[in-house]
Amino acid sequence: MTARQQRMVLVLAVLLGVAGAAGLGLRAFQENLLYFYSTSQVMNGEVPVDRKFRLGGIVIDGSVERKPGSLEVRFVLTDTLTPIPVTYTGILPDLFREGQGIVAHGRMNDEGVFVADEVLAKHDENYMPPEVADSIKNAHYEGVKRQQAKDAGEGGVQ
Repeated sequence: MTARQQRMVLVLAVLLGVAGAAGLGLRAFQENLLYFYSTSQVMNGEVPVDRKFRLGGIVIDGSVERKPGSLEVRFVLTDTLTPIPVTYTGILPDLFREGQGIVAHGRMNDEGVFVADEVLAKHDENYMPPEVADSIKNAHYEGVKRQQAKDAGEGGVQ
């Protein structure tokens, strides 16, 4: 084998190694990517069934239930349009409370309950995660549209 052929084989091997490493890196990145969904999107079936995702919303007042003698907590999240029950086993952030905007990481189970691995709440009481604020705004617009359609339907019946 000539020196030129040896260099070509070396260059080809380096290129294959770089392409393989890039492919593995992209695959790992895609597997660890957590998408954000609102509660309305979850109920509409827009979430992946085989992977974890982030669910955001506001904790409904009066929905927090703690199981005595354990770290299990049940609460209901909403984007003001659609409620989703959530379970979490662990220590909640100190700032977790009813009426607070939160983001939970986890997946849906077969009973339609979101099982959270992690619950995040921000430190400023006026702050709401941008994704949660956007989903609440969109849910509000959807609720207004539904009410207007309902009112238009009732108005034509008179």
